[in-house]
Amino acid sequence: MAQVQRMSRLMVKTLRDDPADAETLNHKLLVRAGYVRRNAAGIWTWLPLGKKVLDNISRVVREEMDAIGAQEVLLPALLPKEPYEASARWEEYGDLLFRLKDRKGAEYLLGPTHEEIFTLIVKDQVASYKDLPVMLYQIQTKYRDEARPRAGVLRGREFQMKDSYSFDITDEGLAESYRLHREAYQKIFARLGLDYRIVSAVSGAMGGSASEEFLAPAPAGEDTFVDCPACDYAANTEAVTFKLTPVSEEHGAVEELDTPDTPTIETLAEHLGVPASATLKNLLVKIDGEIVAVGVPGNREVDLGKLGEHLAPAVVELVTAEDFEGRGDLVRGYVGPQGLEKVRYIADPRVAPGTAWITGANKVNTHAKNVVAGRDFEVDDYLDVVVVEEGDPCPKCGAGLKLDRAIEIGHIFQLGRKYADTFGLDVLGQQGKPVRVTMGSYGIGVSRAVAALAEQSADEQGLCWPKEIAPADVHVVAAGKALQTELALDVSEKLGAAGVRVLVDDRAGVSPGVKFTDAELIGVPTILVAGRRSAEGVVELKDRRTGEREELTVEEAVARLTA
Repeated sequence: MAQVQRMSRLMVKTLRDDPADAETLNHKLLVRAGYVRRNAAGIWTWLPLGKKVLDNISRVVREEMDAIGAQEVLLPALLPKEPYEASARWEEYGDLLFRLKDRKGAEYLLGPTHEEIFTLIVKDQVASYKDLPVMLYQIQTKYRDEARPRAGVLRGREFQMKDSYSFDITDEGLAESYRLHREAYQKIFARLGLDYRIVSAVSGAMGGSASEEFLAPAPAGEDTFVDCPACDYAANTEAVTFKLTPVSEEHGAVEELDTPDTPTIETLAEHLGVPASATLKNLLVKIDGEIVAVGVPGNREVDLGKLGEHLAPAVVELVTAEDFEGRGDLVRGYVGPQGLEKVRYIADPRVAPGTAWITGANKVNTHAKNVVAGRDFEVDDYLDVVVVEEGDPCPKCGAGLKLDRAIEIGHIFQLGRKYADTFGLDVLGQQGKPVRVTMGSYGIGVSRAVAALAEQSADEQGLCWPKEIAPADVHVVAAGKALQTELALDVSEKLGAAGVRVLVDDRAGVSPGVKFTDAELIGVPTILVAGRRSAEGVVELKDRRTGEREELTVEEAVARLTA
């Protein structure tokens, strides 16, 4: 027996027009179809239809997590400061953390993620290698103080997330736990009906080594990823690397050039009549307050997010005019790596040893040519820090890469022993000595998956949910009169008794046109209409996605839908 939900009793208010502040498809349609309502910036209420979809996604996630042997727990969202202070993430997360104090002045946070607390729980509960491996997970509300919440439920300050954690004795055990989660995620996203890509990623504030993202391609996506059309390579743009290849060429001596009023790459290239790619751009940044120069080809931009990921947990920020005061060695607009004193120099691999450049001469209105990397200046660190562009070479096969937008729906990490080291997570090993535990961390954005599905599956009429997560299996529409309503309710009861989830539109005083429009907007995969042939016991079945229609007797329709 499945529930038959009558729309005459359902709290749902559909809208004909898009919300004024909505920019993305999921924001427009989830609000218009009565799934969610905004309470404040980045804070949403899940209405009855939306809660059903959210719960269905959670059910799929639970089933697949349970299938790999993971155990569900529920941790608090209100967390003490001390564990996050010990891991340094109290500072690293910066303004993203919601911080508060209790009446006694003790400091707390609303959890953005729970590595620290899971580590402490396992430390309390597990004593021997015989108790491992163990995988724990929860589906819970997380909090991040986003500066600019946007895109409806896609980027909120409060959101639903599944986070799980694996604990193993050996690196081989961690690799196996990682594999189990990876395969479980593939099953989850396939069951949800999501089009997704698995891409190489960076770990960021999470820490750890191996890392992959599950991305759902969509125009509303905030992640950019690269895809190689010639091989299976795919990666988040922050994880794309460029091979450092030294060049063996003869170059002339350094020559200074008179270049008045050319403080930018554009003005310099125009003045000299050379392509921007022949110049060397030197961006000054501060890393934990220390001025550092970053060199990239003049036709490329520095990806500050990528630079920050490479240098995490250090704080990266641009220099200001005040930073040049008292620094005669730093000439604004004319900085070159040759002759820089007391300045660390980071370069992109494209600035390889043996390459020659036109760059600043560290004098006002002056540049220099034939400045050769490895001959005239040394690079302290090579880091791939340019903004990836369409056509950049694939790190795997060399073909031109393609760029696309996507929504991050999952992320898996091999954390290693970062948090175990912080909290001293040891167990008694087989040799009777303490052994340090190694960890994995695995997240799925449950509420983000709702938004991703809305973005990927909607059409001009409205939402179009995959059956596994739709709020009902069948949307029955009574096209107006008492006879049609009676038949619609009778069919609904028969379907419900057979285990089919039914949403039936039995609203009085609502025109058939409005009911049909709402059925398309709400997006249940199958629509059954009790219409003009109700007196003959004939109904119409419509496939919401394809639009295909078929007239069947009530008995045939019930048999079809319960098969």
